Amino acid sequence: MGDSKGKIGIVGASGFIGRELVRQAHEVGWEVVGFSRSSRNPGEGVAEWREWSNDPCVSGLDVVVNVAGEGIDKRWSEANKRKFHESRVGVSEVIVGAIRRAETRPKVFLNGTAVGIYGDRGDDLLNEGSAVGSGYLAELCEAWEKAAEPAGELGVRVLLWRTGVVLGCGGAAWEKMSKAFAFGLGGRLGGGQQWMPWIHVEDLVGGMLHMIENDFSGPVNATAPEPERNADFTRKLAKALRRPAIMHAPGWALKLALGGFADALLASQRAMPEVLINSGYQFRFPTLEKALDDLK
Repeated sequence: MGDSKGKIGIVGASGFIGRELVRQAHEVGWEVVGFSRSSRNPGEGVAEWREWSNDPCVSGLDVVVNVAGEGIDKRWSEANKRKFHESRVGVSEVIVGAIRRAETRPKVFLNGTAVGIYGDRGDDLLNEGSAVGSGYLAELCEAWEKAAEPAGELGVRVLLWRTGVVLGCGGAAWEKMSKAFAFGLGGRLGGGQQWMPWIHVEDLVGGMLHMIENDFSGPVNATAPEPERNADFTRKLAKALRRPAIMHAPGWALKLALGGFADALLASQRAMPEVLINSGYQFRFPTLEKALDDLK
């Protein structure tokens, strides 16, 4: 494929974020290796598929990216919490174990986590040095990151990718929001003053490749430089879709209907991508208006 930048292995390559990472990585010259539980043929940007197991082969890869994880947009029952933990902490531990045993170790391990690590922080400006918050989601994200960190002791550069609400066609967040507005059911959540750290999927992935290809490590807030309050996000989305936003979901109703997941919807995280900005990354969609214009 010409001058290859190296081999990049993607855990979760067939998912929403994984597919965009395959596309962009292939376009800029990476040889993409996907991991799958089932047999697959190369194609659509993936040069090779390897088996995902409790001992996956990462030897010979220059980079491993983990973007796998069970969606949390459901009731947080004990059974689902076990799935959340296994698909995040468990998968991260498997990858670190595979790196430890690899004959030729990757140079970089990027592990997707989430801004949920900050908890509910009101109007506080949150950068990568901000303290871990409290609550179930913050505890899960902290364990997720700690599971990846031992790779650093093996001489691997570790990036912890703290993702916000990812906007993109085919993604769960965008599909659910746009569908609700299409049926006239769009509206603010709770009081609407909570900050929503969002990012366009192209910037999420573009930022990943930028940080992988440059000498950065540690936590990175994968969010756009202009977070929005929920009420403003709702108003701008309604305008872009030319639909009303007259509905309002009170906090108590969300908690009654969704249980613990309502806490994630109502939490305020004014996360700023300080590391990405300082690294020189140029956002394709720095404002919500530009992102919505691309997606509508």
